[in-house]
Amino acid sequence: MPRLPVEQPICEPVQLPPGALVRALHVRQGRDAVRSQPFVHFHDVHELVLFVRAAGHFETSERRFALAPRCIAYAPSMCEHNFILCGGKREWVLVQFEAHAGAALAARPGLQRLRRPFCVRAEAPLFAHLMNLAAWLCELDPADPLAHPLLETLLRASVGAQEIAGEPRPGSVLALERLRPAVARLRQDPARAPSARRAAALCALSPAYFSRRFKQQFGMSWSEYVRTHRLHLASRLLLESALPIARIAADLGFATPSHFGEQFRHSFGLSPRTYRQYGVSRTRLEPRPDAKPQ
Repeated sequence: MPRLPVEQPICEPVQLPPGALVRALHVRQGRDAVRSQPFVHFHDVHELVLFVRAAGHFETSERRFALAPRCIAYAPSMCEHNFILCGGKREWVLVQFEAHAGAALAARPGLQRLRRPFCVRAEAPLFAHLMNLAAWLCELDPADPLAHPLLETLLRASVGAQEIAGEPRPGSVLALERLRPAVARLRQDPARAPSARRAAALCALSPAYFSRRFKQQFGMSWSEYVRTHRLHLASRLLLESALPIARIAADLGFATPSHFGEQFRHSFGLSPRTYRQYGVSRTRLEPRPDAKPQ
């Protein structure tokens, strides 16, 4: 069978296994990988991404950073951010860790940098050491007691790399905060997402102003954001669970499995079944076989 492009969004939502501190995944995508679509999001976990091969941008509510090999992007828990990756070959290690543990680490001497998002670029020798630590994390069971000291070592080494200044982004942090109640409600129950009118009411805004402000801040309408959120969550469930495709469609609020399939194919270029097959077998390095599925 021909090789097909599979995009696994670096995106919300994220749920760690019970008792787990950290999850680490090593992702490789081939030359046919398509450009990722912009999607401003936030999630409960802290997130560190080590880019082995990539071009594009990492965006926070305040700054935009150009990505290159050996770049490391970090977003603390509940911080709005966005990854826009160019098409073609790319590779990264994604490390996500529990919110309370991350807050405790950020309070320790030398790790205060973890209280805010940042982007750094490591010299080749340091990056090689970081990748060795990350590879070890990928091999561990998420609840292994070794995960915590490995994570702290990885974070301490990462914050010591050269920071990238980035460029200021237009827009307002306060404007994003004003829209957060609607996005939070969607995250709580994606199958029963509020209508645009109800979302506006949650934010104490008029429907017209909410729609205008939301598109300005997020780059898409509320209905487009709801659909994209559901599809990104579906992409995770397809790769990281054994749930039947029809169950995933129903749980996320799609009218029928066929409607879900049409929307998924339009967004990712593949049917959900093909995405699952190629995503697991061709583009992702799996944790060790005895690790619990997420």
